[in-house]
Amino acid sequence: MTTMEKQEKTKTSSTALSFSTSTIDETLKSLGVSITHGLSTAEVAERTAKYGLNQLQEAPKRTFLQMVIDQLKGFVIILLIVAAVISGILGEWVDACAILLIVVLNAVMGVIQESRAEEALASLKKMASPEAHVIRDGKRSSIPATQLVPGDVVFLEAGNFIPADLRLVESVNLRVEEAALTGESLPIQKNANVVLKSSVHVGDMTNCAFMGTLANYGRGIGVVTATGMSTQLGHIATMLQEVENEETPLQKKLDNLGKTLGYACLGVCALVFITGILRAGDITKLDAEHWVNQFMVAVSLAIAAVPEGLPAIVTISLALGMREMVNRHALIRRLSSVETLGSATVICTDKTGTLTQNEMTVTRLWVDGQFFDITGTGYATEGKFLVDGNEIDLANYPAAKTALWVGMLNNDAHLEVADQEDEKGVRIIGDPTEASLLVAAAKAGATLNEVNTSFPRTAEIPFDSDRKRMVTLHEAMAANAEDFSPYYHPSSSERYTAVVKGAPDVVLSLCKYMQSMDDQKTIPMDDEMRARVLAANDKMTKDALRVLGLAFRTVDAHPGDENLTALEEDLVFVGLIGMIDPPRTEVKSALLKARHAGIRTVMITGDYPNTARAIGESIGLIEPGHAVFTGAQINELSDEELRKAAATTDVYARVSPEHKMRIVDALRANGQIVAMTGDGVNDAPAIKRADIGIAMGITGTDVAKQTADMVLTDDNYASIVAAVEQGRVIYSNIRKFVYFLISCNLAEILIIFIPTLLGLGSPLTAIQLLWLNLVSDGAPALALGTEKGDPDLMDQKPRPTNEPIINKKMAIGVAIQTVVDTCTTLSAYIIGFLMVNGQTIDMIFDQNMDFTMAHTMAFVTLSLSELIRAYAARSERYSVFKIGFFSNKWMNLAVLASFLLVMFVVYVPFLNPIFNTQPLLLEEWLEVVPLFLIPFAAAELIKRFVFSRD
Repeated sequence: MTTMEKQEKTKTSSTALSFSTSTIDETLKSLGVSITHGLSTAEVAERTAKYGLNQLQEAPKRTFLQMVIDQLKGFVIILLIVAAVISGILGEWVDACAILLIVVLNAVMGVIQESRAEEALASLKKMASPEAHVIRDGKRSSIPATQLVPGDVVFLEAGNFIPADLRLVESVNLRVEEAALTGESLPIQKNANVVLKSSVHVGDMTNCAFMGTLANYGRGIGVVTATGMSTQLGHIATMLQEVENEETPLQKKLDNLGKTLGYACLGVCALVFITGILRAGDITKLDAEHWVNQFMVAVSLAIAAVPEGLPAIVTISLALGMREMVNRHALIRRLSSVETLGSATVICTDKTGTLTQNEMTVTRLWVDGQFFDITGTGYATEGKFLVDGNEIDLANYPAAKTALWVGMLNNDAHLEVADQEDEKGVRIIGDPTEASLLVAAAKAGATLNEVNTSFPRTAEIPFDSDRKRMVTLHEAMAANAEDFSPYYHPSSSERYTAVVKGAPDVVLSLCKYMQSMDDQKTIPMDDEMRARVLAANDKMTKDALRVLGLAFRTVDAHPGDENLTALEEDLVFVGLIGMIDPPRTEVKSALLKARHAGIRTVMITGDYPNTARAIGESIGLIEPGHAVFTGAQINELSDEELRKAAATTDVYARVSPEHKMRIVDALRANGQIVAMTGDGVNDAPAIKRADIGIAMGITGTDVAKQTADMVLTDDNYASIVAAVEQGRVIYSNIRKFVYFLISCNLAEILIIFIPTLLGLGSPLTAIQLLWLNLVSDGAPALALGTEKGDPDLMDQKPRPTNEPIINKKMAIGVAIQTVVDTCTTLSAYIIGFLMVNGQTIDMIFDQNMDFTMAHTMAFVTLSLSELIRAYAARSERYSVFKIGFFSNKWMNLAVLASFLLVMFVVYVPFLNPIFNTQPLLLEEWLEVVPLFLIPFAAAELIKRFVFSRD
């Protein structure tokens, strides 16, 4: 460790130590911040300028020179450079300069492509950065974690990654996993009120939280003490820079394909070289030029055979595809997910916010046998309370106001005034379900600030998916007869109130009394009352409402944090509150598209079966004869029984995280490729277990996002289907340019190999082959990566994951196309020779004859046949005339540019001797045009008879 690193470590550790030994007031004073107001905008700007952004320094990016050197490391490229050097030594300066120019152009193109790919991936990484909930200028808001500065007041909830080093100023049952920092396997219980001694290890600083660790239970508030490289995690980053370099299975397949072609090509090149030398006669009498010419033919054949541009084109296609996915609200965190998406056969999705609009609206309230309807939609605070269709004054229904009061207190959400362009008028911060309770109370005239001031929270048991309820304890500081509470005559014996919100059956099981409508008395709970509550709950859930049970009790003293569960005894049941999250308008069509694509959609939700079934039926998710299973039913099934049931079960309701894991395992045991959505901390195991883990970008916790392969930026099911479609498009495009390039390269091999074995000489010179590989193959292949996909792409069954890129049908197509390209090019070569040297074919074996026209016609025929065939390669199954011949503008530009470059080589006088070409006249063009159209026609016929549609 260097002296600077030691100093930095001491500085970082001492920063954490100094605040851990300070009281909360001393910390706030030292950082110059108020916990209720936070930092001002001016203070944030000043501290950002002083401390910089809250981010770890990344490893230095590769320089331009390093990228260029990497482009020149390929075996074939090195071979080409050696050939150029030998040509120069032997005096062949024109060939040497031309070859080196092409090598430079290849390197520059590779660097540009790589740079663009890295920029695209970097921009996507920025989008994936977590957010922090802070208070600034007296207002609570969400900001990118990178914008935090020392002194910021940060709110923590279960599931959040700690965004910076914090001195806690409030902690409620807060536990933090610090294994990533300290190696401690168990979560650490935090206590903001503790003031530590001076000789405390980082792992024992229970009043601090550190960047990169995880809050897995409870909640808290902390003030930022260090950011970026000044944090404990930043110290580790100075010694170890993490660099991601992921090679996808597809890229590995392509690399292996390239190596296989390379080894085969070297054998062919050696055979061509040796054959060419032996056919020249006595090798001892051959001049240097002949040796160089044969050597150059062999080397250029190697370049023609191995598609060196294929990896770069794949990278560009993946990057462009990922960028297109971002436009469709899907952020891909792992490149390998792009490939897997195209193979997905089952999408397991949550209901709330994914299939629905995630704008929960309270529409019904049940209290003491009476139903209340509540009008309004979304988060607008305008609405009316109705009984039997008539507007009522809630003052005449005190217990209804008490139910709204419970929903406000037992709540971690907030409402704030939205921007003017936001039609809803308010913006929510927190859980949509809890926010809907605040909106319902606001419709009745209640405000959250007044309620929290009168009944400040002093303790809580946070909601979790196992307990299915949340408990909060409040001190009655300013209760009065006019507020929404049941306090009409506050006394010292009613100093504290515990309020409970959760699943109706769970809450009801904890209740000993029921609140009367007049709020004046509590009625002992009996079996008949319980039956009435459950019947009301069933009626509401059948209407697709999500229902919560509400209860409370008063106590005369704080029981202490260790005895909070005692508050859940002898509760008073207040009522039921029902809300609905309407289905997204685009979900029904997206489900239909997925079904046509051979993809099943399975709903997995914590809601009741009635609610889940109603939503599922309304959007067409449940197929005829398929079942709805509950978590209780899953518990009764063995793994084998669940595997069989999973084939015909479309909805799982009232499930726990453990159930989700079993469902994923059951589907995968049936051979399905499973995409699994989730948003909570407890969803992370199922997300990780699935073939494709999908997290919600808006409501998802940091844990879910970090675990997932893909993040939905709009939490919309339709975006999953769109991402699957784009994944299929990307893979389809990769197949297209692999098919195009391999058939082109194999044809070039045969065009050189066959004549050389027959003693005819090479129809194409070394420079012509290099130009072909650069111009006629590369640009159109890259344009194929921009195709939008076949019109019925989402009507095809998912692709098997073990299917090779070059499957049986493609291999047949490549073989046919290679033969056709070879025959037409050799025909052009022979016709060109005969047009200049007479009609005696035997003279073609005389290497002293004029072959310039023959080389030119072969070169032009092969070049233009590949350019025109690139249009046919735009679809494996559809005729180019059906999809629109010129509908891909990038293909048009690529072909036009390549065509002009070919014409330059033919018609620019000073290029003729370099490329061994001469201008073609009308007579030659009349021979060439039919020939270069034959491969295009063959490609269209291959679609009809080989790649025919199912």
